[in-house]
Amino acid sequence: MAGYKPVAIQTYPILGEKITQDTLYWNNYKTPVQIKEFGAVSKVDFSPQPPYNYAVTASSRIHIYGRYSQEPIKTFSRFKDTAYCATFRQDGRLIVAGSEDGGVQLFDISGRAPLRQFEGHTKAVHTVDFTADKYHVVSGADDYTVKLWDIPNSKEVLTFKEHSDYVRCGCASKLNPDLFITGGRYVKVWDMLKGGQLLVSLKNHHKTVTCLCLSSSGQRLLSGSLDRKVKVYSTTSYKVVHSFDYAASILSLALAHEDETIVVGMTNGILSVKHRKSEAKKESLPRRRRPAYRTFIKGKNYMKQRDDILINRPAKKHLELYDRDLKHFRISKALDRVLDPTCTIKTPEITVSIIKELNRRGVLANALAGRDEKEISHVLNFLIRNLSQPRFAPVLINAAEIIIDIYLPVIGQSPVVDKKFLLLQGLVEKEIDYQRELLETLGMMDMLFATMRRKEGTSVLENTSDGFPENKKIES
Repeated sequence: MAGYKPVAIQTYPILGEKITQDTLYWNNYKTPVQIKEFGAVSKVDFSPQPPYNYAVTASSRIHIYGRYSQEPIKTFSRFKDTAYCATFRQDGRLIVAGSEDGGVQLFDISGRAPLRQFEGHTKAVHTVDFTADKYHVVSGADDYTVKLWDIPNSKEVLTFKEHSDYVRCGCASKLNPDLFITGGRYVKVWDMLKGGQLLVSLKNHHKTVTCLCLSSSGQRLLSGSLDRKVKVYSTTSYKVVHSFDYAASILSLALAHEDETIVVGMTNGILSVKHRKSEAKKESLPRRRRPAYRTFIKGKNYMKQRDDILINRPAKKHLELYDRDLKHFRISKALDRVLDPTCTIKTPEITVSIIKELNRRGVLANALAGRDEKEISHVLNFLIRNLSQPRFAPVLINAAEIIIDIYLPVIGQSPVVDKKFLLLQGLVEKEIDYQRELLETLGMMDMLFATMRRKEGTSVLENTSDGFPENKKIES
C-alpha cells in the first residue's frame, strides 16, 4: 500500500429513507415469481379459508390459482364482456365479480353458472366486495356511484354519490363492520352506519388508485396505483408507513393469510407473486472444548507500572480489488469490477466514487472506450438506474455525455444498445430541463429578493429624511 491512497468512498444521504418496524416487515419477502396472463390483471383476491387459493381476473375470465401453483386450477368464463374485480366471501364459498356492461354476478365456488345477477349501474363495475355480515355486496362503478346490494332479495339497498371520479377499488374494514374504503382519484373512508358519511380522504398517489387491500390484522391498508407504487397506511392514523415500487402501472393487489404472500397484477399482464421468507433455523454448532479457567484469569490482577510502555499492534489494512486495479493503472478493469451485476459490490455509491476518481485523473473517457455490447450494456444500465437521483446526477451526467460522444459513430449496429441509448438520452434531456427550470426559478427568486431589498432601502431613506429641513441636502 506504500505510495497509494485508496479511493475515498463518499457517503450520499438518502432523503426520506428511515428504517422502521414496517420497513423490516414489508421488505421480508423473497424475489417475486412472475406469471404471464393474456390481458391486464384487473383484480387479485385470496380466499380467506384454506388452502388459500386466489382468484385472478383478466380479460373476460376469472382464473383460480393454488397458493404455490403457476397454472389455474379452475376458470369462470360466463361473461359477455370484460370481467372485473372477482372477490371471495369471508367463508370462501361464494365469489362476486363485476363486468364492463355494468352488471354484478355472484358465483358458487363449486359451480360455474351465476347464482345472482345485480343490475343497476350504468357503466363498468370495477370494484365489488362483501360486507362483514356476509349478506350484502358493495359495488363501485364508472358512473361515480357506490351501491349496496342485498344478496337474498337481489335488490339495491343504498346508493352513495359523493365520488367525483371513477370508483375503481374498495374494501371493507376488518376491525369495524360499518367502515368501507373506496379508491378513485383519492382513497376515501366511509361510515355506512352514519348514512355514508365521509371520514377521511387520502391524497398520497399522484395517479388513479386502482386497488386496495387490508393486512391480515386489519391495522395496515395497502393501495396500488397507476403511478407504479404500492403504499402502506396505518389504519389508526392513515399515514404512509412504507411503499413499494413496481415496473409497470398497478391494477390489482392482494395479501394471503397472515401476509404470507403478496400478489400484484399490472397493466402489462404480469402477475408478480412474492412469498414471505421463512425464519432461518439456528444450526447447532459442534461443542468445543472450553479453555482452562486459568486462561481467563491470567494477568487479571496486574497493575500498570509507571514506566510501562503500551504497544498496540496496528491492524493490517487490505486494499479493495478496485483499489488494486487503480494502483496498477488498470482503469477499465476497475470500472468493470464495480459495474458487473454479479459483483459482490452492490452499492451505487462505490461505483459513483470510482467514476468520479477516474474523471479526476482525466482517464474516464479511456476507461469507457473500447467496449463490446455486453460491457457497454452494463454501463448504460447503471446510468439509466441512477442518473435521475439528485445525489448522483452531477457525476453521472458528465459520464453520460462522455459515453454518448464516444459511441455515437456506432449507433445502429446493436438494437439492444440502441434502445438503452434512447432511454439514456431521454433521461439526460429530462435532467437538463429540470436544471434549466431550477435556474429560472432561482433567477425569479433573486429578482423578488432584490426588489424587496430596494423597497426596504427606499422606505428607510424616506423615514430618515423626514427629520431634516426641506432645503437641506442629504449627502450619501
